[in-house]
Amino acid sequence: MYILVIYNMAKEDEIPSKVEGFEWDRGNFTKNLERHGVSHIECEEVFFNTPVLVREDAGHSRSEDRYYALGKTDNERSLFIVFTVRKNKIRVISARDMNRKERKAYEEIEKSAKVQE
Repeated sequence: MYILVIYNMAKEDEIPSKVEGFEWDRGNFTKNLERHGVSHIECEEVFFNTPVLVREDAGHSRSEDRYYALGKTDNERSLFIVFTVRKNKIRVISARDMNRKERKAYEEIEKSAKVQE
């Protein structure tokens, strides 16, 4: 089961009920490790840890719906992940460390989530 804490969403609310796992192939399995030092395991961890912020990436959605997620790995690494959902599976398109602006936004979400606990 994937635990997603989602803020200010529209159709992104559908993601948790649609997702059954991850889709990896040779191309997306190693691409993020080679380019950004992010393993496929770290990508998956983000979706199991809370909070995770998921938003639609409308500016880059041409042929399919794309989303981005801000979240942390089990080792507290802050990641920015672009993904799509294909056949009920998350397919990671790109993953990298959050930049300063993204970290600041994520820290605000973390504070809100702690208050709600």
